[in-house]
Amino acid sequence: MTLNIADLYEAVADAIPDRVPLIFGSSVPGSGQLDVQRRSYLELDRRANRLAHHLQSIGVRPGQHVGIHMRNCIEYVECLLACLKIRAVAINVNYRYTDAELVYLYNNSEVVALVVESDYVPTVAAALPQCPGLAHVLVVGEAGTDLAGVDVRAYEPALAAQSDGRDFAPRSADDHFVVYTGGTTGMPKGVVWRHEDFFYAALSGANLAGPPRRSVGEVVDAAVANTNPTVLMLIPPLMHGAAIYSLLTAFLSGAPRVLARTFDPEQVLRLVEAESIAGITVVGDAIAGPIADAVAEHGSRYDLTSLKLIGSGGALFSPALKDRLREMLPGLVVKDAFGASESGNDGVVEFGADGTKRIRSNPNMLLVDERNRVLDADSAEPGFIARRGHVPLAYFGDPDKTAATFPTVDGVRLAVLGDMGRREADGTIVLLGRGSTCINSGGEKVYPEEVELALKTHPAVLDALVAGAPDARFGEKVAAVVALRDGHEDVDTAELAEHCRAHVAGYKIPRSIVVVPAVLRSPSGKADYRWAKETVAQA
Repeated sequence: MTLNIADLYEAVADAIPDRVPLIFGSSVPGSGQLDVQRRSYLELDRRANRLAHHLQSIGVRPGQHVGIHMRNCIEYVECLLACLKIRAVAINVNYRYTDAELVYLYNNSEVVALVVESDYVPTVAAALPQCPGLAHVLVVGEAGTDLAGVDVRAYEPALAAQSDGRDFAPRSADDHFVVYTGGTTGMPKGVVWRHEDFFYAALSGANLAGPPRRSVGEVVDAAVANTNPTVLMLIPPLMHGAAIYSLLTAFLSGAPRVLARTFDPEQVLRLVEAESIAGITVVGDAIAGPIADAVAEHGSRYDLTSLKLIGSGGALFSPALKDRLREMLPGLVVKDAFGASESGNDGVVEFGADGTKRIRSNPNMLLVDERNRVLDADSAEPGFIARRGHVPLAYFGDPDKTAATFPTVDGVRLAVLGDMGRREADGTIVLLGRGSTCINSGGEKVYPEEVELALKTHPAVLDALVAGAPDARFGEKVAAVVALRDGHEDVDTAELAEHCRAHVAGYKIPRSIVVVPAVLRSPSGKADYRWAKETVAQA
């Protein structure tokens, strides 16, 4: 066996077949009660085998792409595992996409088959005439729409017709795993990983608490020994890379993950009590804020003593929200993870008393200049954060962006991220912000995240994004889009701007602030800076 994700999963499943790695909770309509489903390794494995055989029966071959167009559900997990088993590549599809966006994604990713929930079939139907390569659709639930010219099957009958045996061809550590990422700008891009690189960089070598496992045997032994695993809940949708990282890491570690179909803050509290959940994974304030509100309003009704950790990936917590969570849940650890679809799991962000964000020395992290030249270790010059070692191969079908993001420097392949940083004397990297969203105001560089954190310390601000707006004198000025908390609708935007003065330098204070009903973010909570820039420009 190799460090192939399917090989690793099957080895763990064979060693602990009766343990439960997947718990799925949903609300019973009108009752306020939970419907909780559990799947053992054996049950998941057999269902995934059936789906894998079905995909083979319709002609899906190793290396071909299969779209997964669903919200969080057990079938999503089955589909992911089935693709891995036959060396096909699962493509994560944003379920909020319009038909025009789906046309782009389906064609760009070259999917030959699609597994889709019935809720999204009408949108898929509108896109399919412009997607000639997509020939097979498997519908979870009732289809209800005729998809002319496409082979359409119903999910459950398709699985029932297949064997649950495991008679698949040998796999390779060089097989591909693709994560489509929308990022904060531009069209979504498919990040192509080798399985072995993905295992080490994104899945932390199946060991979040220590050195990576180096063999199938080490992974299995550790999973078997993990007889009292920590139960974590994943709130982001599985179409989000960080959620897939966490799910697969848990599966290879013998640890359960709790999923919910949709994000309901009070339902999160119900699940924490019902499943003795120790940790929750979120994406910044957009998800953690409503959870904090639910704890404040309903927390006394639930036993939340098992909850010890809330971690964020893809967006940073504001310090004010961290403090609020710790105050309401004594002993709670609140962590910000640093990573990306292009680099995997890179470490934990630490906040200084002055608000400075740092990531401790990571031997695989370095800084490069705009020409991808590696900066000296003792250089205090800001640079782009890069990762070496186990990094992706490419952006699927895009050699130009591949060359820019995954260059080979002195014989070493790098992943150059959009984040800017500055190295300190002890090797710690100070995080400055996204280079692509950096505002150049009269030569002064302003990173939006710093100003957003300052705005969020005001009690009236629920959420905020900062972007550059056109300015005749300085080229760009700092501008912000904010959503206000209930009961604070009359706050003066000048007050919000002045509030920032205690947290950031004068040139970083927003010169204009646009109040909106809600700040636009992706379903996973990631900031939509394109929308923010358009909004402040129009204002």
